[in-house]
Amino acid sequence: MRKTLRALGATTLAAGLVVAGTTTASAHVGVTPSTTAAGAYSLLTFGVPHGCDGSATETVSIQMPEQIITVTPSVNPNWDVEKVMEELDEPIDDGHGGEYTERVAEVVYTAKTPLPDDLRDAFELSLKLPEAVGETLVFPAVQECEEGETAWVQVPEEGESADGLDYPAPSFVLTAAEGDGHGDATSDDMSEDEAGAENVAASSEAGTSGASGAAAGTPALTWVALVLGAGGLVLGLLAFLRSRAQS
Repeated sequence: MRKTLRALGATTLAAGLVVAGTTTASAHVGVTPSTTAAGAYSLLTFGVPHGCDGSATETVSIQMPEQIITVTPSVNPNWDVEKVMEELDEPIDDGHGGEYTERVAEVVYTAKTPLPDDLRDAFELSLKLPEAVGETLVFPAVQECEEGETAWVQVPEEGESADGLDYPAPSFVLTAAEGDGHGDATSDDMSEDEAGAENVAASSEAGTSGASGAAAGTPALTWVALVLGAGGLVLGLLAFLRSRAQS
């Protein structure tokens, strides 16, 4: 029976051991967030770059930090996905008049066909980041293969760099949101209705300006027409008088 990541991760971290193949992996199972801003919604991409010491990957289990309540995994056609739920000690307000009584403790991807050692894949998880600037979120992961497994659960000690670890857990630091949310709105910040209203206003202003210009030009054109018309009448009268005199 497959070991749960939560139990394995806790045991591994407590003992300071790593369940892994006999050789050190050249690339890690890591996480790339679309944003690290505290309190923001982020799309986390977990990359699986290789198998276990040459063996094809069958299962990847990703443990969620305790601050994370809900998680929405993206569908990957090559894998079945399961959310492992955990009861909360106390219900948490969901912000919509209800409450959460359990949270997503782990997300497990099981390959429909084992992922060969020389191929890579990625999993996307959508979630809201905690409001804790400067805090490090750790996502211990276990990669089970046809032969052996690799536990990416090592966490650096205070003052230590993860670069020195053989099997570091995927992690990142929460940062402050950029900007203060104030200031003049730009076209990128406006809704379609606001942008449309602005365009209509601009068009109306341009139309009014054009109409004013036409109205201002009308008297001049009228005088030119009148002068030309008067000249034509004079020439016509002279021709008429000349023809009468000759007759």
